[in-house]
Amino acid sequence: MPPSDSDSFDEGEDYTETNVLLGYASKEPTGDSISHLGGYPAWLDDTTAPSGTLSKCKVCNDLLTLLLELNGDLPEHFLGHERRLYILSCRRRTCRRKEGSVRGMRGVRIAKGVATKANPKKLDMVGVKQEDRKSQPKIGASLFGVKEGVNTGKHANPFSNPFSSNTNGNTPVNPFSTSSAIPNPFSSPLSASQPTSNGTKDEASTTLPDTFASKVRISSPTASIQSPRLHEPWPAQSSFPPAYPQYHLDAEYETLDAPSAPQIPDNARMDIDAEGSGVGGKEDKDVFESSLDKTFQKFADRVGQNAEQVLRYEFQGKPLLYSDSDAVGKLLAPHAEQGSSNTKVTTAGSKSGVGMPRCQNCGADRVFEVQLTPHAITELEADETGIEGMEWGTVILGVCGKDCKPNYVAEGEVGYLEEWVGVQWEELASKK
Repeated sequence: MPPSDSDSFDEGEDYTETNVLLGYASKEPTGDSISHLGGYPAWLDDTTAPSGTLSKCKVCNDLLTLLLELNGDLPEHFLGHERRLYILSCRRRTCRRKEGSVRGMRGVRIAKGVATKANPKKLDMVGVKQEDRKSQPKIGASLFGVKEGVNTGKHANPFSNPFSSNTNGNTPVNPFSTSSAIPNPFSSPLSASQPTSNGTKDEASTTLPDTFASKVRISSPTASIQSPRLHEPWPAQSSFPPAYPQYHLDAEYETLDAPSAPQIPDNARMDIDAEGSGVGGKEDKDVFESSLDKTFQKFADRVGQNAEQVLRYEFQGKPLLYSDSDAVGKLLAPHAEQGSSNTKVTTAGSKSGVGMPRCQNCGADRVFEVQLTPHAITELEADETGIEGMEWGTVILGVCGKDCKPNYVAEGEVGYLEEWVGVQWEELASKK
């Protein structure tokens, strides 16, 4: 099993495999017909689209362009739920760095008769009892076909691809698979509802095996409930700006090299403006180390070990922050830096009083699920001319921890809700 702490390392090894699933852009099909970077969004069914109000930039009111669509099914946690995640962005240069120019949505359909509740078992992030951790094989190998014990620094090949389909029942099952017999977080919506022998669908089967989804915090303190809005038709595809190029998503669990202490050359010099400083030696070295942007350095080092990643996925995990000095960093840093990778980023209204805002629909805590990384810009803007492109360092999506449906949507019907998006922009002065 992957260690519970993403920053801990296997004894006797010079690398570790974490609980974070990395996504890579691929021009070649990976077996998943749903999840993709760029392109145009597709909905949970052909008859129900989100309200057109969700298609518009909150700054200029122009239509947004899709950055990511992700099949977010978590059948071991939300049995009978079909989930879809979307991140969209405004392409206008004048809207950059402004709140509301990047938006996130969650689509959900809950099968009739399915009760939303947490798994009563005490599970870790990969769905295995803590007391059985040592006796269990790694889920990455048993479910998703992720090779272990080798730090290749490259994403999985087509024969061990965590996002590929399992068409013959003999190949490993993967989290973005669309035909897997074992449900997983990126699987097809049908994976939570398979036909029975009499030709009907069992919408609430309880025989599904555990996945890496952890148990959900289901408390829902009092909050202002979002009232239904007048549904505005989703605009025709021809009305939208040109789409970014579409990529399939390939994936593997993150592996990291063993950390090494940063080495500062003995002859390194720096100018100190403060009076009485600049004398060289140990004082200069201490000042130099304290002046480093440690949060950004951690982000750069972590992402740099798997430089072609375009997204990081860890439901109920913690985001990798680009900065702790901007509004998003100040909101999340007190929580993102505490505990293991399994420590959930808390929500505004909790005892700490800071974090992601609660779900506006049901009042439940929001949890981290996925974030985009800078290489996504490289892939999305591969065909762009000029040097003026997107300027974010990371885009973080926080979702309702109960995976609620809109209050005005009946069981078995599709609904869409806006979720929290935290954008950390590149710093203009330093041009990191």
